[in-house]
Amino acid sequence: MIRSIAFSIVLAFAVAIVPALAQSQEDESFRNELSYGINLNSNGGLIGGVFVRSAFTMNDDMLQFGGLEIVEVKHPRELRVYSGQTGDSFIIGKQNYLFVVRPHYGRELVLFRKAAESGVQVNAVGAIGPSLGLLVPYYIRYNYGQTGSQDVRTEQYEPKIHNNERIEGAAGVFTGLGETNLNVGLHGKAGMSFEYGRYNESVAGIEVGLMVEAFTKDMIIIPQAENNNIFTSVYLNIYYGRRK
Repeated sequence: MIRSIAFSIVLAFAVAIVPALAQSQEDESFRNELSYGINLNSNGGLIGGVFVRSAFTMNDDMLQFGGLEIVEVKHPRELRVYSGQTGDSFIIGKQNYLFVVRPHYGRELVLFRKAAESGVQVNAVGAIGPSLGLLVPYYIRYNYGQTGSQDVRTEQYEPKIHNNERIEGAAGVFTGLGETNLNVGLHGKAGMSFEYGRYNESVAGIEVGLMVEAFTKDMIIIPQAENNNIFTSVYLNIYYGRRK
């Protein structure tokens, strides 16, 4: 009788503790994760850019990560209009595109951990790194022809020279890619991530936060408007990835 009771207690203890140990071992088995996604920010229009990130576990509540983000920064006064001749669009007064490549290093602190197969995990995120600002000339198709004739040339938009009524549309970003001007700066960001995912090996969620970025000189996007070397933005990252 006593043996039966003892055996039952041991069996119940094993049933209770083994899954917990297995889950603990499962959690500890994940040492790094790779995620990627899209960036939306207050300086980039509908979709600002893309990013990829690789994170490594430091301890139960802290990760370190390295990432790379590529975004377009737009001037707040950009106004898209359409040519009366062709119906193609262009942006009034724009002289350069601004693309920014942001390699960065950061830390992620787990504030609230999600359950094994459900729930939401909340993390605090901070990162810093260099900013490579790429000013790409903005080209247009401009008609020099007189009434009834066509003499369309592809040129960098010069607002003081070109008459908007003769612009037939933008030529596309690849036209001026070979004349890119590189500028160097720094950026830092802080935010919160909300991780969803049915299983621990899946990484999916959103990150929201603030970013500050500074370059060594003003980044001229629209010459006739105010241009700065310091940019601030609110961002939203939507990401997906895997742990292993």
